[in-house]
Amino acid sequence: MSLDQNLDKILIVDFGSQFTQLIARRIRELGVFSEIISHKKIEIKDINKRVRGIILSGGPLNVYQINKYSFDKKILDLSLPILGICFGHQILSKLNGGKVKQSKHREFGLANIYKKKDSLLTKNFFGTKKTKQVWMSHADQVSKLPLNFKVIASSTNSKFAIVENKYKKFFGIQFHPEVTHTESGKKLISNFIFLICKIKRNWSSKDQKFKLIKEVQTQVGTNKVICALSGGVDSSVVAQLLNKAIGKKLYCIFVNTGLLRKNEEIQVVKTFKKRLKINLTYVNAEKEFLSKLKNISDPEKKRKIIGNLFIKIFERYAKKIKNVSFLAQGTLYPDLIESRSVTGSQTSKIKSHHNVGGLPKNMNLKLVEPLKFLFKDEVRKLGLELKLSNEIISRHPFPGPGLAIRMPGIITNEKIKILKEADHYFVRALKDHGLYHKIWQAYAALLPVKTVGVMGDNRTYEYLCLLRAITSEDGMTADFFEFKKSFMQTISNRIVNSIRGINRVVYDVTSKPPSTIELE
Repeated sequence: MSLDQNLDKILIVDFGSQFTQLIARRIRELGVFSEIISHKKIEIKDINKRVRGIILSGGPLNVYQINKYSFDKKILDLSLPILGICFGHQILSKLNGGKVKQSKHREFGLANIYKKKDSLLTKNFFGTKKTKQVWMSHADQVSKLPLNFKVIASSTNSKFAIVENKYKKFFGIQFHPEVTHTESGKKLISNFIFLICKIKRNWSSKDQKFKLIKEVQTQVGTNKVICALSGGVDSSVVAQLLNKAIGKKLYCIFVNTGLLRKNEEIQVVKTFKKRLKINLTYVNAEKEFLSKLKNISDPEKKRKIIGNLFIKIFERYAKKIKNVSFLAQGTLYPDLIESRSVTGSQTSKIKSHHNVGGLPKNMNLKLVEPLKFLFKDEVRKLGLELKLSNEIISRHPFPGPGLAIRMPGIITNEKIKILKEADHYFVRALKDHGLYHKIWQAYAALLPVKTVGVMGDNRTYEYLCLLRAITSEDGMTADFFEFKKSFMQTISNRIVNSIRGINRVVYDVTSKPPSTIELE
């Protein structure tokens, strides 16, 4: 019997929201097991005695587009507590006899809600002010409540912001309690799980490790798997997870593009080949990559050249390993939610991603993506459970194209050397000052601009170095880190005085959105 069959759980019905996995994540953080299932696939038989409550997610659909969604109304008769969020709230109201229509005033972003009535769902949520700031994202709203439903909270534009049917234990929330923008949103989820569903804590990162190992073993069987190892957190955790699951049937290939951080190739070989004893092929392809990138300045062309050449080199060495059936990737959930529907629901596609659908067509391999439902901080916890070192687990995210996207304009050996040193000095300074672990990601970039400077009695004409450091929970939104002036002076002086080629340092104070985290 599998682990999830032995655990009481919350079942999340996915209607295609970008935030569905965030709901599961909040439940995991509270120490409870949850399972996501598409509204297109759920059947009464899926709801066994281990399901203690149901959450209906948000989504891009309209409840009056009946042909585009499916949900068995008989589920409402199972005497289980149900929480509807955004679209799920509208579905719950409509199926119980209420009405939904297009909003006169759409709500996207922050809004204030006001307490109208006490509820077990909102216990210790509002506080003495009886108001909370929440995150709305809807163009439709409930216009008439079903019979026996009461209003718990309202906003200026949403009269039915929180509603309940106390006797059936049905609850509807028009906003998104799962996102960090909603004040104390996690409290609402906690109240639903513990006070209403009366479920006990039963989940940890240790449980997750065993579940993922078993899933990999079931998917892979006795077949061989190849893994593109970069040395970053994601691919390192994937490699160690597969190492624990299938041992010597795992073959890792590490391609040095010449665009890595300083001494990264030395650390990767030392950790994975020598310490963890993983099958590892090291490929030094620096000259090949730099030759292909010569005189290329367009950022999208750079990405494509690096991606295509990486696949070409990876294929070249992968074909030397006989009878391989699977390719492992360190795809995370934020990669997926902006690229495709995870559960098969009607998710709106926002953008493509380099890790999603990147399987070389003529390799004819199946994908193994064991981390695809996790966020970065969850991956780090998993890595520690897998006995990876803090040095690897705590590393800041590093992009697949490497330093190429931190170096706008033409790439040269000289620029790479300068940038590697600047990045090295910046990261080392962060560690020396106890700041590295307070920051989600930090890096140096070399701008395609030269400026005039004065060193001693000499005039200089050298590059401008940009430093970026951001705080974030999962990389989906970010804000810049506020350094003390003394630190900025220290690192600026160190970079300018230690590296020939840089005579000016600036700091990026843009958040995401409107900016992205990386430069290109």
